[in-house]
Amino acid sequence: MHFDEAVRRFLRHLESEKSRSKETVRAYLADLQDFRGHLASLDKLEDITEIDQFHVRGFLADRFGKIKKVSVGRKLSALRSFFRFLLREDVVSSNPAASIRAPKKERPLPRGLTVDEIDRFFSRNEGMSLRDRAVFELLYSSGLRVGELTSLSMTDLDLDNGWVRVIGKGNKERYVPLGSKAIHAVREYVASRAAGNPDLSANLITGPLFLNSRGGPLGQRTIRRILKRYLDSAGVTKDASPHGFRHSFATHLLQGGVDLRSIQELLGHSSLSTTQRYTRVDVAKLMEVYDKAHPRSGATSSGKSTGYNRFGKK
Repeated sequence: MHFDEAVRRFLRHLESEKSRSKETVRAYLADLQDFRGHLASLDKLEDITEIDQFHVRGFLADRFGKIKKVSVGRKLSALRSFFRFLLREDVVSSNPAASIRAPKKERPLPRGLTVDEIDRFFSRNEGMSLRDRAVFELLYSSGLRVGELTSLSMTDLDLDNGWVRVIGKGNKERYVPLGSKAIHAVREYVASRAAGNPDLSANLITGPLFLNSRGGPLGQRTIRRILKRYLDSAGVTKDASPHGFRHSFATHLLQGGVDLRSIQELLGHSSLSTTQRYTRVDVAKLMEVYDKAHPRSGATSSGKSTGYNRFGKK
């Protein structure tokens, strides 16, 4: 089988059987096209069965140092999945990427906002549109991924009971609470749509909840662009993304005493280790919590610290 035909079959498999999002499918395609370019330079595109682990290793070695380690790891993961599918379909007799170890991942923290910065973001942008306020209140209130937010319709919202139904990665369904400010913002936005253009309000129930200026679905890039404008307006210098609101949601809940398992459910993570990466707090915060909570931390009966805890730290 030719490489291009194998890729087409694999992408159909991801969409129809695995229910992968369009963004995920596009990412797989980009990585496989990159590998295709490498094979083309070696004249190895005619028969997929001729590809072995040395071709895969050579491809990854060529990319190593030119792109981030996490990107190299993602390309390896894409190739593993691709050849695993072909092995299952009896197209190849082995997976040439299976035995190759991924580079150690770099795990930078997402750029979140502090509680003060969140308050400043909303208070100094009183003039933001009803749609934009509803978007950012929802992102912060429920910790949604931006792709999950742009996929919402009114049927996913229960504003009376304060819940939103979310279809996350892997087509997994979860229900997340809505804060009062988010509920109010969404109600105002929905009312403005219903009272506006009849052509737009006709699809309010089953169509996309958030629309762009042309009446089409609001895109993720548009949200990133308007977020930058509002951050500048509020005097917040961090280069935060919409995903930063999700990180802020998680860290602020953790700092408020919510346990990791609950945050894991709210975020829709399949692994607790992923949640831990999103919700790291600095050592000073951990020491403060330890001093207040641990019965033998070194605090006096009056609740005041003696100056030292079990770790010998002031």
